[in-house]
Amino acid sequence: MEDSLLYDIALTQVPGIGPVQAKFLLEHFHSAQAVFKAGKKELSFIEGIGEVRAKAIKSFQDFDAAITEIEFCEKHQIQILTTNNPQYPQRLLHCYDAPTVLYYRGNAALNNSKTVSIIGTRLHTDYGKQITEQIIEALVPYNILVISGLAFGIDSIAHKAAIKQQLPTVGVLAHGLSTLYPPQHKQLAKEMLLNGGLLTEFGHNISPEKHNFPKRNRIVAGMSDATIVIETATKGGSMITAELAINYNRDLFAVPGRLTDAKSSGCLKLIQQNKAIVFTNTEQLLEELGWLHKPVKAPAQRSLFIDLTEDEKILVQLLQKQETLPIDALYLQSGLSSSNVAAAILNLELQNVITALPGKMYRLN
Repeated sequence: MEDSLLYDIALTQVPGIGPVQAKFLLEHFHSAQAVFKAGKKELSFIEGIGEVRAKAIKSFQDFDAAITEIEFCEKHQIQILTTNNPQYPQRLLHCYDAPTVLYYRGNAALNNSKTVSIIGTRLHTDYGKQITEQIIEALVPYNILVISGLAFGIDSIAHKAAIKQQLPTVGVLAHGLSTLYPPQHKQLAKEMLLNGGLLTEFGHNISPEKHNFPKRNRIVAGMSDATIVIETATKGGSMITAELAINYNRDLFAVPGRLTDAKSSGCLKLIQQNKAIVFTNTEQLLEELGWLHKPVKAPAQRSLFIDLTEDEKILVQLLQKQETLPIDALYLQSGLSSSNVAAAILNLELQNVITALPGKMYRLN
């Protein structure tokens, strides 16, 4: 059992320490183990911590709960993903409230080069079902990871359509992996594990409490390049996810419906307020995201590499190892200063060596 993993999980269980506070602590101390070993006074000076949270960290003793969590995950083949794990969804890293730890059961690559979340009301219309299935079918040639929340309605339709079309699909849960909500989706979840997976930030014994669902929604929004709202009223979980996608600087699309249809009122509101792009067809979506046409690779492109600076070579080598990387990962993995990374990226774009993608992601041409 890795000590670092034990402390990472324990940090998520300290009262008053949420993802934002944990991020400040890890940025300062560089490891959860160092957080627990730090003095109360030093802890209290960290942004967002103060004396009360510092005292909670120093008085925390329930490391057995973290051990139990690790043992449960080992028994059930669940991956524990911390923010320094390369399999952690890299798009989440530049969300200010990224989960400190994620629990994942499945085989889909969470860092797929193209990810889309499809969300909507639980009480869908036939129109909503038809549009969802059409979108999924049109996405097949582009090998897109489909993300949703495994809820009734549009969520489950998206997951089922992805399975039918053999697209990878991941359900983000508002509870731990020892149960499934809603229980009617147990068979669907089993099918998803064959080409996709289940993801959550909650420990295995956490039940689907009401306040967990907005937390779940931020992961759906944060790990996607774009979110498509199919049908929704003006209030509810889909509208929360839509606002989160906007806050994370993700592309947001809304499917228009009839003015008299209450289930389209939320989509129309997002469009009216210029928060969402009107979804007309999948080709338009792909064009907006830069996915419709793959860039043509010039035969002489690699000859440019001999003229790259050392900083630029480091970034190119990182992008050669992974198909795409977010800006935060380039900062972290390159070891370069933010100004050096920014300058290198600009030069690489000007030389057509790399391309910027939605969500501050980059890939080699």
